[in-house]
Amino acid sequence: MPDQSIVFLLIATIFVFFIWNKVRYDLVAFAALIIASVLGVVSKEEVFDGFGHPAVIIVALVLVISRGLIYSGAVEIITKQASKLVSGIQSHIVVMGSVSALLSGVINNIAALAVLMPADMQLNKKNKRSVSSTLMPLSFASILGGMVTMIGTAPNVVIAQYRGEVLGTPYSMFDFSLVGGIVALSGIIFIALFGWRLVPQAENNLEMLKDIREYIANLEVTNDSEINNKYIYSLIDIIQDSDVCIIGIIRNGKQITHNLRYERIVQGDVLIVEGEVDAIDQFGNKTNTTHVSMDETDTSDTESPQLSEVVVPANSKAIGRTVISIGLLSRYGISLLGISRAGKKIISSVGTTKILAGDILLLHGDQDQLSFAIDTVGFLSLADREIEIPQRKKAWMAIAAFIVAIALATFNFVYLPIALSAVIVFYIATGIIPVHQVYQSISWPIIILLGSMIPIGNALTTTGGTETIANLIISWTDGLSPVIILAILLVVTMTLSDVLNNVATVIIAAPISIDIAQKLSVNPDAFLMAVAVGASCAFLTPIGHQNNTLIMGPGGYKFSDYWHLGLPLEIIVLITGVPSILYFWPL
Repeated sequence: MPDQSIVFLLIATIFVFFIWNKVRYDLVAFAALIIASVLGVVSKEEVFDGFGHPAVIIVALVLVISRGLIYSGAVEIITKQASKLVSGIQSHIVVMGSVSALLSGVINNIAALAVLMPADMQLNKKNKRSVSSTLMPLSFASILGGMVTMIGTAPNVVIAQYRGEVLGTPYSMFDFSLVGGIVALSGIIFIALFGWRLVPQAENNLEMLKDIREYIANLEVTNDSEINNKYIYSLIDIIQDSDVCIIGIIRNGKQITHNLRYERIVQGDVLIVEGEVDAIDQFGNKTNTTHVSMDETDTSDTESPQLSEVVVPANSKAIGRTVISIGLLSRYGISLLGISRAGKKIISSVGTTKILAGDILLLHGDQDQLSFAIDTVGFLSLADREIEIPQRKKAWMAIAAFIVAIALATFNFVYLPIALSAVIVFYIATGIIPVHQVYQSISWPIIILLGSMIPIGNALTTTGGTETIANLIISWTDGLSPVIILAILLVVTMTLSDVLNNVATVIIAAPISIDIAQKLSVNPDAFLMAVAVGASCAFLTPIGHQNNTLIMGPGGYKFSDYWHLGLPLEIIVLITGVPSILYFWPL
């Protein structure tokens, strides 16, 4: 089989797996890279070159800096001040959408949404509005804002570096700003004036989890109890048969939540048991324990455990795993009480339920351990955090260091990856970001995806695949104006980005756009910009962009809810994007 056919088959297989969405996209891309090397379409000398590509390095560095700006309190200070301007729903969408878009231009748009989402939800709660009315506009605004600079979104980073490879000079930080700014502004204005009315009013998944708080009971161990003087781990059969979870023990006024499986139950202990009412009754009957109310339980010497609602982002370590395999209880002393997923409440067999992106989890445990587990596993807390006043000095330090680095890189005094690396060193040296958070800040699935897809994208070019596709497009659009072909390219890229990862879309589409421009003898920058805009505008589905996945659980959205606002918004992008590209990057 010719090398070009092998590459086409590999890419088609990758796309099928991405759309199927049952296997992690980073694993699919990495497996495809290894297969490409074995089959000889990617040489052994080049197979891992993608992981050292400047685009991969810049994306990783931006993710760390984004975490530093968040840790410093800089982002939350801006958010708190902006939230004071909110009154009705339109002002809410204008203010929060604008802040989201602005932040997405300077930090990664996924990080921007992660910070703003809890504040957005608290504002809705304060004004007694459904979170579904504003979370989708907030997500879409963050995606739009990412188009405005090179570092706002991974596709822009890839496009910028690709231009350097094929045309000699990469795009600079603000080369995307004019077109991206007009498209983003038009989109946010549309959402604020009309678009928000198109968002389906979904059931609030957080309200669904409130019932789960009632599924916790206290059972006292008496002298006659069957489990007296037994270890927790020896009760596994009874626990599983009854479908309950022991989440704590109250002993002599103190609560024990860590390493429960090795605790020996003694007379007078009060077991904190979670489960459905019938399940708790069944467990109580089997163990001959007695129900006691919270008022009857002496916990005066201990701080009550906390309940925390978290959402599972697309880069969490928990995705595809159960809380048992994660060790949530055994390692962190944290119990999972329930899951809210796509409008459904899961409270039975939660320990063996695989966690998916967009799930909302109700966690129970010590506050310090909760915070540690949330950070380590990669959950996003839905509680609005207060800013610590001492951090404000570091906030301005963090902002100043970032601005200086961007300025030096923009005026070509310092190579951008070096400037961003220096910012991270400064953040670590000044305590703005803890060292252990540097590696946790990086979304490794995105890095693996980028590093794997870049050599495959190169193989598409070297085997003549991009030229073949470009010839087909030119043939199908024979006689049409280059402007129409540009618009078609933008629409096709947007459509692919709605069902595929946007990074994969841009890696494949960028070389094709260059070949099309060269065959039409027009400015290749116009076609690269069309790909950049299209790859960033994934509004029709929850799988095209991580931000859309992130809001699915908290907003209670269904898969089919996104196109109601997404389709008109993509039309706005087309109407404003094509003229803007033609004006600032004329053919």
